[in-house]
Amino acid sequence: MVENTAHIDAMNRPWYLLLTANQWLFCRIDWVSAIATLGCCVILLLQRDVVSAGAAGFALVYALAFADNVGWAIRNFSRIEIVMNGIERIREYTEIEQEAPAIIEDSRPPVEWPQHGAIHVERLSVQYTPNASPTLQNLSLDVQPGERIGIVGRSGAGKSTLSAALFRFLEASSGRIIIDGIDISTIGLYDLRSRLAIIPQDPGLFSGTVRSNLDPFGENHDADIWDALRRCHLVEQDMWADHITNIKSLDMPVADHGSNFSHGQRQLLAMARALLRHSKVIIMDEATASIDFETDAKIQKTIRESFRDSTLLCIAHRLRTVIDCDRVLVLDAGRLVEYDKPSALILRRNGTFRRLCERSGEFDVLLSMAQDAACRFVD
Repeated sequence: MVENTAHIDAMNRPWYLLLTANQWLFCRIDWVSAIATLGCCVILLLQRDVVSAGAAGFALVYALAFADNVGWAIRNFSRIEIVMNGIERIREYTEIEQEAPAIIEDSRPPVEWPQHGAIHVERLSVQYTPNASPTLQNLSLDVQPGERIGIVGRSGAGKSTLSAALFRFLEASSGRIIIDGIDISTIGLYDLRSRLAIIPQDPGLFSGTVRSNLDPFGENHDADIWDALRRCHLVEQDMWADHITNIKSLDMPVADHGSNFSHGQRQLLAMARALLRHSKVIIMDEATASIDFETDAKIQKTIRESFRDSTLLCIAHRLRTVIDCDRVLVLDAGRLVEYDKPSALILRRNGTFRRLCERSGEFDVLLSMAQDAACRFVD
């Protein structure tokens, strides 16, 4: 009840301020109108021998209408100013810097690109504006085909900027990114973005159905879609009844922005969509941030099994999510600080990754998980 009342008060506050401003304005206009009428009357009385009765009446009529005319002029001026705000926005949009072409015919990659998912980053620097300091500075690293790379660091270290650079949402100030031998800056944006997959922190869903969100172009069979949903634990087969819980139909409606699903479910739907894409390069940007630890553990198992042939870049705040990756990339202020196997980094004295593990309060658990993962890789 208190929350609803506070919400109503917040909604009514602008309306109250508008009424108060109108009363303040009309009060001033009435005073100015009264002064103008008084001045007109005084002048007419002083000039009664010169001004005729008809001219005096004519002048008084316009003096009395002064308030209405001023109010009308102010209202129209305000309306014109509001309309011109829209014109200003349109002008800004027409002058905005355009992205690179969607397709460059002379340098289109092969249909099967990328075949392996090898990534080579060479002295990459990225900045959001020309006058801002680089968010990524001289970053160089190599990712082998099929590797799972965990990317960690404090807020503002440049983790999400790296994923934006891979999709060329941000163009590199210097340096380059090469995927399977092709510099991504030399190909069109459609050819680049359609070959990569991303599972974002804030997944985007569209109004429609589960099927239209997972397979908008109708390229997959229903059995494949159901299989992707099961792998992402969005449906569970009840062992006592022959039915599927949670999502019961691929024609289940999805509201605008997926508002009829929880945030965690929306992330899992984005993961199922990536499964159906069969991309060789997949970026996970905090993809399990809104999922409980138990479900996260199941999802990590699904990732290891389903994305085994894909190169996976996993940006995460949860260190449990990246502790069993092949290698961990630690960023700090846009620079590469550490890049090695998690079992080696967690044992490095005075290392940045070790400090992150200690600050998480789960150092012993993470150490055990890293050692188990190292043994599993050896086997």
